[in-house]
Amino acid sequence: MSDEMTTGAAVAAGNGGVGRRAVLCGAGAAGAALLAAGCGGGGKEPEPADKLKGKEIGKVADVPVGGGRVYADTKIVVTQPSKGTFKAFSAVCTHQGCLANKVAGGTIDCPCHGSKFEIADGSVAHGPASKALQEYPVQVKGDAIVVA
Repeated sequence: MSDEMTTGAAVAAGNGGVGRRAVLCGAGAAGAALLAAGCGGGGKEPEPADKLKGKEIGKVADVPVGGGRVYADTKIVVTQPSKGTFKAFSAVCTHQGCLANKVAGGTIDCPCHGSKFEIADGSVAHGPASKALQEYPVQVKGDAIVVA
């Protein structure tokens, strides 16, 4: 038997090498870490308002009355709770940092654990989140919605 085969046999038998159980346990731990990162949003934090000041978020025509739109690129959701009143909030859920993915039925919805936030003020409508979304001041300039 060659030295190479002897070494391989010793490794497989657990004599001085990494065994199958260690590899499988390591793979399981790596998978659990990825799952936790996915649920935790990978450390997403809302952008500070001053960093976004003057930035156009979207167009007035894209935000329906009584609804809103999520802008994933800026991690901001813009709502229009009543005609001509625009609000902007961080789209980063305060529960574990997932990104809200839709506005429906008067709420901003997070897909990860079911948290919902009111479109008028970003307050929690349904947990597990317990903190309101960060609000950004906005103004309408022509047909654009801009962080004030």
